Formats: sequence, structure tokens, C-alpha cells
Amino acid sequence: MSPRRLFIAGATGAVGRVLVPMADRHAISVVPHVRPKSASSLSHPNVVAIDLGDAGLTAAMHGCTTVVQLIGTMKKRFAKGDTYETSDIGTTRQLVEAAKRAGVDHLVLLSSVGAGRPMGAYLEAKAKAEALVMESGLGFTILRPSAFEDREGQSMPGVRAITSFFGLTKYQPITLAELASALLHVAKEHAPLGVALEGKTLWDVVQAASALR
Repeated sequence: MSPRRLFIAGATGAVGRVLVPMADRHAISVVPHVRPKSASSLSHPNVVAIDLGDAGLTAAMHGCTTVVQLIGTMKKRFAKGDTYETSDIGTTRQLVEAAKRAGVDHLVLLSSVGAGRPMGAYLEAKAKAEALVMESGLGFTILRPSAFEDREGQSMPGVRAITSFFGLTKYQPITLAELASALLHVAKEHAPLGVALEGKTLWDVVQAASALR
């Protein structure tokens, strides 16, 4: 299989900041995307600073095989102008359309546990973003992790042990490195395709990706 080249949307977010250097360590070619106002926050030889609504987005993806969509928001960011419609759904729509024009053959979407049966505005937005990817006509892989175990300002002592003891793998918290390695693994391998990974299927990929961490 020919080498993959990954367009990373959301490269300055919590997951992106782990995934990009991880890819570099393993010589996996990436094009990190940042918004123009965040250009100074990431130093990388292939970084692209462009608004997703700009006409140049397709050109920025030229030569990439895969789009990794990590962009999303939380309610606490609404005061800054973010919404689920613009940050989760709108960005996914823009990336899907540009990917199709650029000849990308794989969309990797970071979603959330529960998006398959959404309840509430957050999960409904994730489900709509998933639908855009599933209906794109391109190969796709969706990852639905539970809460981040080691995100800044978030402490979850004992939760992993409890969920593991009761077999609740679907809700087992995940570290940023575990999630980044799983995203990188499916993007690098171009597989599995046409699936939403959640619970055991996600943790099987996390285990398969252990060499990347």
C-alpha cells in the first residue's frame, strides 16, 4: 500500500497536539490545519493556516489521502461564538466537500460515545456530523470514545478500574495518547472502513495501535 498523507483538522486541539508529534515520530506524513488566528500556536513544516470556508481549502488538501476531523466544541465555548452547528456539523460539511474535490479517499471522524443513539444537543450534533461522513460516498472510519482520562482540568481516579471490572468498555475513559494512536492507526492503515468504532471494537484498535504510543 502506498504511503498515506493525513490532513489533520483541529491540529491545535487536545487530541491534535498529541497526534501530530506522534505522527512525526513515526514518519507518517501529516498536514496540520490551523485557523489563521491560531497560526502561531503550532510550529510544523507542513502547517496550513486557512479558514475552512476559504476557496483554498481543496488546494490545501492536494496530495492528501486522508482527512482526520478532530474539530468540535463544548457548551462552555458558546460565549466565544462557537456552536455545535458551526463547530461540529459545519466544519465536517466543509471538510467533506473539499475532500471529495481533492481526491481524498478516507475520512476519519472523532465523534463521541452515544452518538449512535443521540440524546441531547451535543450528541445530536455528533450524529449529524457522522451522517455527513457516512453519506459522503468516501471511505470512512468513525471513532466514538468516552471521556478523556487525562485532559487538562479533568480528573477521573478509579473510573477506568470500575468500568473495566463491570465490563463497561463502552464508557471506559481513554487517554489522549491512546485515542491519538487509534486515530493514527486507522488513518495509516486505511482500515477498518465503513464502521463506527465504540466500546470493544474501539479498544481493539487502541490495542492494535500500542506500538505508536
